[in-house]
Amino acid sequence: MSTRYVFTKHFVILLLTGLVLLGVFITLSSPALLQTSFNIYFNRDWNEGFLHPLTGWDHIIVMVAVGIWAAQIRGQALWILPVVFVSVMSLGGLAGAASYIIPGAEAMILLSCFTISALIVRGIRFSAPVNIIIISLFAFFHGYVHGQEISASASLVSYTAGFVSATLLLHGAGILISWLTVLAITFFISTSINAQEKDLPAYADTAKPGSQINKLAHAVLEEVRVTGRADELTGIADSASQGKVGQDQIKYRPMTRPGEVLETVPGLIATQHSGEGKANQYFLRGFNLDHGTDFLTQIEGVPVNQLSHSHGQGWTDTNFLIPELIESIDFRKGNYFADTGDFSSAGSANIRYFNRLPENLFRFTGGSFDYYRGLAAGSHQLLKGNVLYAGEIVHNDGPWTVGNNYLKFNGLLRYSRDYGNQSWRITAMATQSDWRATDQIPRRALKQGSVGRFDALDPTDGGNSQRYSLTGEWRMQGENSITSVMAYGVYSKLNLYSNFSFFLDDNETTNPAGCAGLRGLLPGNRVSSGLFRTCGDQFGQPDDRWTTGFAGSHTLFHKIGAFDAETTLGIQVRNDNIQNALTKTHAQKTVGITRQDTVWVTSISPYLENRIHWQNWLRTSLGVRFDGFRFEVNRSNIQQNNGTRYDGLVSPKLSIVFGPWADTELYLNGGLGFHSNDARGINTRIDPASGDAVDRAHPLARTYSAETGIRSTWIQGLQSTLTVWWMDLESELVFVGDAGTTEASRPSRRYGLEFTNYYQPVHWLTFDADFSFSHSRFRDTVIGEGDHVPNAVEAVIATGATFHDVFGGFYGGPRLRYLGPRALNEDNSRRSDGTILLSAMLGYEINKSLRIQAEVFNILNRKDDAITYFYTSRLPGESLAGVDDFHFHPVEPVSFRIGFVINY
Repeated sequence: MSTRYVFTKHFVILLLTGLVLLGVFITLSSPALLQTSFNIYFNRDWNEGFLHPLTGWDHIIVMVAVGIWAAQIRGQALWILPVVFVSVMSLGGLAGAASYIIPGAEAMILLSCFTISALIVRGIRFSAPVNIIIISLFAFFHGYVHGQEISASASLVSYTAGFVSATLLLHGAGILISWLTVLAITFFISTSINAQEKDLPAYADTAKPGSQINKLAHAVLEEVRVTGRADELTGIADSASQGKVGQDQIKYRPMTRPGEVLETVPGLIATQHSGEGKANQYFLRGFNLDHGTDFLTQIEGVPVNQLSHSHGQGWTDTNFLIPELIESIDFRKGNYFADTGDFSSAGSANIRYFNRLPENLFRFTGGSFDYYRGLAAGSHQLLKGNVLYAGEIVHNDGPWTVGNNYLKFNGLLRYSRDYGNQSWRITAMATQSDWRATDQIPRRALKQGSVGRFDALDPTDGGNSQRYSLTGEWRMQGENSITSVMAYGVYSKLNLYSNFSFFLDDNETTNPAGCAGLRGLLPGNRVSSGLFRTCGDQFGQPDDRWTTGFAGSHTLFHKIGAFDAETTLGIQVRNDNIQNALTKTHAQKTVGITRQDTVWVTSISPYLENRIHWQNWLRTSLGVRFDGFRFEVNRSNIQQNNGTRYDGLVSPKLSIVFGPWADTELYLNGGLGFHSNDARGINTRIDPASGDAVDRAHPLARTYSAETGIRSTWIQGLQSTLTVWWMDLESELVFVGDAGTTEASRPSRRYGLEFTNYYQPVHWLTFDADFSFSHSRFRDTVIGEGDHVPNAVEAVIATGATFHDVFGGFYGGPRLRYLGPRALNEDNSRRSDGTILLSAMLGYEINKSLRIQAEVFNILNRKDDAITYFYTSRLPGESLAGVDDFHFHPVEPVSFRIGFVINY
C-alpha cells in the first residue's frame, strides 16, 4: 500500500537545487581536480575506488537521488536506505569481480535512474520492507557493473572501501540538498504563490482545437514576446531541443565577448584560441564545430556562416553583434526542419533584433587589461515608422604579453514600419576591427620557460576584418496566410595571420638566409621576436567576398478534411563571389603564395513543409527540401585546380508530437541533412603544398539524425526538456584552410543526452541548469588508428541564476560553465583537461535613468585551457621532424569590468 507526501509544487526547488549542485559536483569531481586540489591519497587502490563512482553520471545521479528519497521518507529511512544500498552494492561488486554473468545489468542501471527520479518527483513512499527491496535491487546491479571494472591487480578491500566511501558521500550530498531545499521553500513559498498566479504564461490556451490561434500556432512561435527563456513551447514546438531566448537571459548574463550570446543555446560552448577579432571556436552535440561548421547562425534569416572561407568552411564571425539590441534567439538542434539546410546538421540559431528598443541607452564600461566599451543606441518614431540606431566602440588588450590592441567600430541603422496587415523594414550594418593575436602555445615551451602562460611565440600574428550588410524585408499576414520576402547583400573582408607550427616548415634548412639567426634558444630560453620577420611558419589567409541572397515563403492555414493544417512553400537562393588565398608570410608580409583562387558558389533551395493537428494529442510535421549547388573555381594559381561542379540532395524531414498530457509532450524527430565542402577542395586536382596529384572531394556529405524527447511545464514555473539524440555522418569532407588541402574524415556516429531546466519561482528570480553528454566515434576500422573523433566534446554543464528588482534595484547573477575532457587524437592516448569558469554580474538601478553594473570573470582564477590541441610543431634547436605536443590557449585570469548605463 503506497501513500504520498503532501507537497506543494515548490518541491521542484529541491530538484533544481539538486541539479545545480550536482552539476557543480560532477565538474569538481574529476580525478585530476581531486588529486591536485584535495590531495586524496590514502593508497592507490583506495584512491581508485573512491574516484571510480565519481566518473559515471548514472552512478552519481542514483546515489544523490537515494539520499534525497531517504530524506523525503524521513525517520529511520534517513540512515537505513544508504546503509542498505552500500551493503548490497558491495555484494554486487563481489559478484562482478568474480566474473559471474548476469544479463540485463546495464538496463537495470538505466531503470534505476528513471525509477528513483520518478519516486522523488511524485513524492511516493512505500512500507519500509518495500523501500528496502527497491533499493537493494538497484544497489546490487550498480555494484555488479562497477565490480566488473575492478583491476585484477587492485586490493579488493581497499578498492571497495574507497568505493563505499564515495557512495556514502553522494548519499550525504542528496540528504544535504533535501535539507537545504526545505529552507529554500520556507523562504519562497509566501511570495511565489502570488507571483505564480500573476505570471501564468500568456499563451497557456493557444492549443485549443479549431481556434484561430491554434491555426496560427506556427506564426505565434515567431511573434510571441519573450523576455527570458521560452522553453514552455508546449503545443507549439516541433522538437524537445527547440527553444527561444529573450533579452532578460542576455542582459543579466556576464559575457566576455559577443559570440557568447550563443551560449544561451543549451549545450553550446563558444571559446577563443586567438585574437579577439577572430571568429569564436564552437562546441555542440559531440562536435568540435571549429569556427561554425555544422551549426547554422543567422541574423534575422541572413546566414552568418561563410562558404569556402579562407580559414575554414562555415566561418561564423559574430563580432558584429550588439547584445543590447537582441530581442530573441530562436534555436533548434538537428536537421528536422525544412527551412534550414547547409551547416544545420548539429543545429541552428536565428538572432532577431528589436525594431524599437524599450529604452534609449548610453553605456560605458571599463575594466581589466585596458578594456573599454562605449555604446549609444536608441529608437525614435519617424514618418509613422520606427528608426533604430546604434554605435559601438570596443578596445581590449587582454592579459597577453603582446597586447591584443583590439579596436572595433560597429554600427546599425534600421527603419521599420507596420501598416494594416503588412510590415517592412530595411537594415544596414557596418563593422570594422583590427587586432594582434596570441595564438596557442606548446606546453613544452611553457615547461622549458621559453614562454610564459600569456606570451606569444610569434608576436606578429593578428588580423583585420570588415563587414557591411544591407537587408530588406516585407511581410503580409492575410486572414488565412502569411507571406514573407527578404533580400540581402553582405560585403566582408578578412586578413588573418597565424603561426601554429612555428619553425617546422620554414627553418634554417629550408630557408637558411631568412633563418640565419635560428640556432637554438637564446640565453634565458627566450625566442627572439626578431626572427619572425624573416623566418617561421606564419601564413596569411585573405578573404574578400560579396554574398547576396533571397528568401521567400508563403504559409497557408487550411483544413485537410476535418483537421487543421498549415502548409509552407519556400525558396532560398544564395550566391557567394569570393577571392581568397593561402599565403606564406613573415610579420604579415607576403613572401610566397601556396594557392590563390576566385570562387563562385551558388545554391538554390526550394522546400515544402506541412503541419497537421490530427487530434488534441497528436500533430505531425512533414517536410522535404532540395539543395542544388554550383561550385566554380577560376583564376587559380594552379591551372589544374580550376573547374566547375554541380551537386544536389533531397532531404526529407519528419516530426511527430504526442500530447500535451499534464502539460507534457513527447517528440519523435528524424531527418536527412548535409554538409557542403569547400569549393576549392571540390575542384582540387593538384595538392598546392606538395604538388602531388589528388582526388577531388565530393561536394556534399550526407548526414542522418534522429531524436526523441520530452518537454514538460507540469510543475508550475519549471520548464524541463529531456532529449536523446543520434547522428551519423556519411563521410564528412573538410577543406583545411590552414594547409590549402582537403582531408576526408572517416564515417562517424554521435549520440547523446541533453537535460535542460529553467525555473522561475518568483518574477524576480530564475535558475537554469543544462546538462549535455555525448559519445562520438568513427564507424569504420583503420589499422593503426583508434576510433575516437579528435576534439569531440563529451560533456557540457552550464548552470546559473539571474535576479532583478531586488532590494530596491539590484540585478545580476552567477554563472558556472564546464567543458569536459576530450580525446585529442584517434586512439584517445592524448586527452584535454576539463575547463571550469565561474563568473558573475551585479548591478544596481539607481533610478529609471541610471544604473551601474560590475562583472567579474573567472572568479576562481583557474588556470585552465580555453582550448587544447595535439599536433606537431618545432621550436629552435629541436629535430627538423618536429615534436608532437599539446598546444593550448589559456583562459584569461580573474578580471573585472565596471560601468554605467544611462537611459534617455
